[in-house]
Amino acid sequence: MDSFPATPQECVRSPGRVAVAVSLIGSGLLIAATILSLWTGRPLGPLFLLDLVAGVLSWLLTPLALWRPVPATVVLTALAVVSPAATPAATIGALQVARRRRLAAGIAVAAGGVAAHAIQGFWRSNGGMSYGWWLVLITIGYGALLGWGAWAQARETLIRSLRERAQRAEAEQGRRVAEARMLERRKIAREMHDVLAHRLSLLATFAGAMEYRPDAPPEQLSRAAGVVRDGVHQALEELREVISLLRDDAPPDGDGVHPQPLLTDVPRLVEESRSAGAEVLLREAVEEPGQAPPAVARTAYRVIQEGLTNARKHASGQPVRVALRGGPGAGLEIDVRNGLAPASAAPPGWSGGAGLVGLTERVHLAGGRLDHRTVGGEFRLHASIPWPA
Repeated sequence: MDSFPATPQECVRSPGRVAVAVSLIGSGLLIAATILSLWTGRPLGPLFLLDLVAGVLSWLLTPLALWRPVPATVVLTALAVVSPAATPAATIGALQVARRRRLAAGIAVAAGGVAAHAIQGFWRSNGGMSYGWWLVLITIGYGALLGWGAWAQARETLIRSLRERAQRAEAEQGRRVAEARMLERRKIAREMHDVLAHRLSLLATFAGAMEYRPDAPPEQLSRAAGVVRDGVHQALEELREVISLLRDDAPPDGDGVHPQPLLTDVPRLVEESRSAGAEVLLREAVEEPGQAPPAVARTAYRVIQEGLTNARKHASGQPVRVALRGGPGAGLEIDVRNGLAPASAAPPGWSGGAGLVGLTERVHLAGGRLDHRTVGGEFRLHASIPWPA
């Protein structure tokens, strides 16, 4: 076990075969060069055997400095006390400690290396250089190894942190894109729900008239059947469009966006309900309806559409009064009222209240307020939507 445990930031992967091979080859060449420089031209003696044994042991211990830098370097430094042949391996170990462990561990190992070589130089010849200068060079060398290792460690830490930051930024960007796409899909789905609910309620009205009035004149039945056919065709086209958009398929007709309603489309919407047999009274007092911002016009249109759809579903046969007034700077006021039927039931498959919940959210997103209640025997739907000047 290392005397100085590594922090999570200092943990590195186990060295591979290439790193082990490089360390063995490099240290072996340096150890061999050191032994040759010491004993070339000199008679062999007991110290040669000591250097040879220390060199072989240090060469075998060098790969351990890659796995356990501190204990391996301590042993190599101890060998450097008795033989210069262990100096290359000891300096390699000191560099590994400086690169892979805390700065305190690197300083301690470097100080131990300087002390070990001070003892070595005290009793072993150092090639004719004075002991003082030789010790200065050893100190500079270990200081350089310590600085090099600390710089390499800081660089690796910086690169790792930048890579992690880039990965987090990429993941965050992906999450934001996914959220934006999901919000857009919900917006499209809510828009198409309003369209389909209005369209299907009209179809239900005409189909009910055909079912309960089989004795109607043929031309009326033919007209009702034509309306049902056209309505089904339009509903299928709108449903196909929203499914294509939500599945990220190619848009069916260029941009694939359903034409957004305008305030000028409100009379046509009311006329559709009248053609289905509903009695609808429309009062408009809007300044420059064609200049209304898209969000304001779309929200107001959907409020009136939902009010007419609910009247057909829950109060069939009751008159409906629609009031629309306002303008730039004054905002837009929408009021839809219909009488309550004595006993009414929605066609099978309709879910009550879901449309009003989505409508309330839509109006709030537009910065407005929506209120719906039953007062004096009639249902009232009122919305206030800001219209900037």
